[in-house]
Amino acid sequence: MERPDILFDESYCDQCACGEGLDFQFSFAFQPIVDSTDESVFAYEALVRGLQGEGAWSVLSQVTERNRYSFDQICRVKAVKLASKLGMDTMLSINFMPNAVYKAEYCIRTTLAAAKNYNFDTRKLIFELTEGEDLSSTDHLVSIIKAYQGMGFSTAIDDFGAGFSRYNLMTASPPDLLKLDMGLIRDIDREPNKQAVVNGIITMMSELGGRIVAEGVETVEEYAWLKGRGIRLFQGYLFARPGFETLPRPYFPDVG
Repeated sequence: MERPDILFDESYCDQCACGEGLDFQFSFAFQPIVDSTDESVFAYEALVRGLQGEGAWSVLSQVTERNRYSFDQICRVKAVKLASKLGMDTMLSINFMPNAVYKAEYCIRTTLAAAKNYNFDTRKLIFELTEGEDLSSTDHLVSIIKAYQGMGFSTAIDDFGAGFSRYNLMTASPPDLLKLDMGLIRDIDREPNKQAVVNGIITMMSELGGRIVAEGVETVEEYAWLKGRGIRLFQGYLFARPGFETLPRPYFPDVG
């Protein structure tokens, strides 16, 4: 897929890779999103970590309104660079901050430059929105998702069902992937109310043409129930914990 050369800014990409614009540094852990149909890795999600593997909060607590744009841009570059270094040949899911994206077509330029510099196929990029992020305008988010999809990227909404469910977004611009919040997943095999909600979401995404990722899966019973409802994509400790600067190999339990 061809994209305008004007979007590439390799010098700025190199600056981002060095962490210019921030007074703190960070790295990533990667957790697989698995496909249960053939027991393969569909994607790895890049999860921000401190330089010694400290949790995400140690980094995110330093993000302010003033440095949010730089942090968002640097995250993308560093994730692509590390994924390429590790030889990742699956999809790569990168979390993004909608409030840091003033115009999708321009804010994507450093990501494209990083992919070009580090020889990473842009068709393997997923941009993942954390659903609970405070947004002043749903229209702004819709415009980002439509722009990313128009450029050939996949999009995902994380933590769906966590209390900020944006059904207006689902009608205006459905994402390619919808990640169920772990609060819905926990003990779903024995909680009828959760089962009813998830069954409804499964029907909705099927009719919208998107796919569901069940994240936060920790027990074989949860996995068996969700798989039995036709969900194929999973993420959680049952399969693999995040690996700091590594690509963990997943475990697949036998559920018949």
